Amino acid sequence: MPVLTTRLYVVRHATAEDIGSDGSDHARRLTKKGRKAFARLVRQLAAAGMDVDLVATSPLVRARETADILADELGCRRVELVDALAPASNWQSLVEWTVQQDAARVAWVGHAPCVGRLVALSIGDGSAAIRMQKGAVAAIRLDDGPGQPGELEWLATPDLAG
Repeated sequence: MPVLTTRLYVVRHATAEDIGSDGSDHARRLTKKGRKAFARLVRQLAAAGMDVDLVATSPLVRARETADILADELGCRRVELVDALAPASNWQSLVEWTVQQDAARVAWVGHAPCVGRLVALSIGDGSAAIRMQKGAVAAIRLDDGPGQPGELEWLATPDLAG
């Protein structure tokens, strides 16, 4: 039986390039400034005790790059693409996927406004959404595992890292 996930981190991708002249949104990469600010934030969070066993990410480039920075800074070797984290994220699919993983601490990397809704649903408030800045990280304690109301412990933004 998989390990019960007890900590969930919901992450909005870091600052990315503008949409190209071709209108394509899927291939947008992180900006140099966005990379640096997010890496600096994750280093501070790691120093404060943040750790993950598994990083799940939207397949879009900017989310994958954010997930790679998160994993690198935290020394996590498991990064998986999860279609349910693409824009229009599916909370129930994410919960079901997460329950099947052998990981106590999981990070979901996705897009606004979906990530704010994922945070709200994870703390038991399906009627609200939390606005999350680019590169923000929310920590949720899950005493009863994914799919049951958890407790929002903190929400950190790149601005905190200076």
